[in-house]
Amino acid sequence: MYLYLETDGKVYTVHRGGKLSLPRIGDPIPFPYEVFYELPWGDEGVAVGVPRLERHPADWISKDEMPSREDVAPILREAVHRTLPRAVAEGVVERGDEVLLVKAARGLTAGRWTLPGGFLSFGEAPEEAVRREVEEELGVACTVRELLGVKAKVGDHTGLHWLIFFFTVELHGEPRPDPDEIAEARFFPKKEAAVALANRTMAAFLRDRYGI
Repeated sequence: MYLYLETDGKVYTVHRGGKLSLPRIGDPIPFPYEVFYELPWGDEGVAVGVPRLERHPADWISKDEMPSREDVAPILREAVHRTLPRAVAEGVVERGDEVLLVKAARGLTAGRWTLPGGFLSFGEAPEEAVRREVEEELGVACTVRELLGVKAKVGDHTGLHWLIFFFTVELHGEPRPDPDEIAEARFFPKKEAAVALANRTMAAFLRDRYGI
């Protein structure tokens, strides 16, 4: 299994086959470290850890340099890419004792119930992203109200690091889902919504919010 060690944007690398690459677990590492995740990348998998250092590793390579360097092994390039956090903003649309869920028509959540929302675009604030995504998906104007919280998760299957921003959103009309994005939109009783959600982090957030 490969070992990805990063601190302050610097990545510990070794030379292998004429390329900068990742060390493997069991290789001699000149400092202590702790592994936090073992993730399904590449042929061997990648363990992600944090080095325990006495000083800043100024001689390590910055992960921001990796895309432009020609001497980087594919596994190192992939690990840098995959460990970059993905940010999404989700809307909590409430109607009395109900909350709105949508079933995606495509993408990572195709065929599964989720909250309306999606990825932040480059340079976009979370509150801007949730307004744009909700209006695109539901075909109705909305107002973004309160930031309810931010949660983090590592995907069970993707191994990606997700940051999820939750906002209360008020719709100005009835949902008219865009069929290219949303197969169905439906208000669920709050307890049922937490059960229906495929994303466990979203489900846990609703359970905490509604005390169920």
